Formats: sequence, structure tokens, C-alpha cells
Amino acid sequence: MSRVLGIDVGGTKVAIGVSGSDGPELSAHVRLDTGPGTLARALAAARALEGSPAAVGFSTCGVIRDGVVRLAPNVPGWEGLELPRLLREEYGDIPVAIDNDVNAAAAAELRWGALRGVSTGVYVNLGTGLAAALVVDGHVVPGAHGAAGEIGYLQVTPGEPAFTDGRAPLEERVSGGALAARGAALLGRPTTAAELLAEAGARELVEEALRTLAMSVANLCVVLDPECLVVGGGMMGAADLIMPRLAAELARAVPFPPEPRPARFAGDAPLLGALALARAALA
Repeated sequence: MSRVLGIDVGGTKVAIGVSGSDGPELSAHVRLDTGPGTLARALAAARALEGSPAAVGFSTCGVIRDGVVRLAPNVPGWEGLELPRLLREEYGDIPVAIDNDVNAAAAAELRWGALRGVSTGVYVNLGTGLAAALVVDGHVVPGAHGAAGEIGYLQVTPGEPAFTDGRAPLEERVSGGALAARGAALLGRPTTAAELLAEAGARELVEEALRTLAMSVANLCVVLDPECLVVGGGMMGAADLIMPRLAAELARAVPFPPEPRPARFAGDAPLLGALALARAALA
């Protein structure tokens, strides 16, 4: 089978992989840190890994809008980057598919994982940041501006500082990065979201975050009426704590509650999603 190339650029790392099968297996891969010259270094590493791919899938933080990357302030030089044009220049006639990292992760779940066979679904990523992907008719819905599912910008309190104030209200309350920061302030020492979720001294903070998360996910499911909710991301190391809360709120608040499932893929989900995008581009 033809070899395809996947590239995932996240907030702190770049993951590049090659696959020679239509499945979530890598025949070769490499990782880099993000920083100055991220794209140039990523493309050089990709050339060394696979010089003639049949197709390329590219997963990026942020969203693509009017041919440039938006909503990606954490990678130097990434905000405003003309990524589609630069990839066309690099790969010429080779098919290239680009999507944001959460949509790409959902594409991997659709092709090989917990969303396989699902027509209408929601994928929620609980990681350093917070976002969702919406699935309709078996495909990820991009939205009018490529920003469907950016639930980190949902307001929790009416009139609170929001997007135009440089804020992401929901993400600042319940994402892994937010929990780590709030937990460090509460405990007076550095901590991670995973540690905080198991910390007895932070029980009130954790309970508040889980209630807010469950309410927001339930509201999203009321809007879309999905048959399935899949949850992935780095915070799913605490799935035994998170999933029952989500299931209970879905049963309480959603007229037709979707089935909640943990994602099949964890840390490499966006990279596997990039490979899924490449396979789809071949078709």
C-alpha cells in the first residue's frame, strides 16, 4: 500500500510519522520541539523521513481561515502563517489535507477508533487546551470559518470577559493547563492537572471544574443531538473520575443522551489524525 506522511504541529511539539497501511500504525516517526523556524524544521525532518509520500496530512494548532493560521498564539511565527500556500510549494501535485489538531484527532477516531460507524457525534479533547469536533453524516464539520467546536470560548457567566478581551472563558476554567495553574495557586506549589485530580486538598476546585465541564458538554449535546460522545486528550488519565460525571449529566440534562465513550487514541491522536487525513486525500 502507498506510504502516506502525517505532520502534527502542537503548542510544544511537532510529531511526524509515516504509514504504509490503512491503519493507526507508524512505520517511522520523529518528534521535534516547537520554536523558531518550526515549519522549516518540520518539513526538513519530513523530507528525511519520507521523500515521496503518496499524500500528506497536516494537523495544526489553531484554525485555517482565508489561507492563514488563526487562533494559534502559542507557537512562534505560527499566527498568520500562510500554511496552505507553503505546503503547496513544498509538495506540488501531491495531495495535501490540512485541519486543526482536534478535528484531526476526530478523523482518526472516525476512521479507526471510537467514532467508527457513527453518523452524528461529538469528540471532546481534554488536554492542555479545550476544544471539540462535531461529526455530521460521518464527517467532521468545519463551520463557516473553520472554527466549529472551539468550545473553549464558551461563556460560563453572562457578560464575563470573552474572546474580544483576549479570553477563553471555559478553557480557563476546565482545561488541563487551567487546572494546573489554578491548582498551583491553591496549593502553593507546581502541579499538573493529573496530580490535581487526585489531590484531596483540591477537591472543591476539581468538583467545580467537573461540574462546569459536564454542563458545557451536555449543552453541546443538546444542540447537536449526537448518538455518541467520545472524550480524549491528556486529562483522560483520570477517565475513571471524568467519564461518570459526564454520563450522569448527559442522562440528567439531554433529552436523548448520547453514549459516552473514551477515545481509542491518546497522546498521538492528532498525528494519527494527520495520517487519516492523508488516507482520505488519496481517495
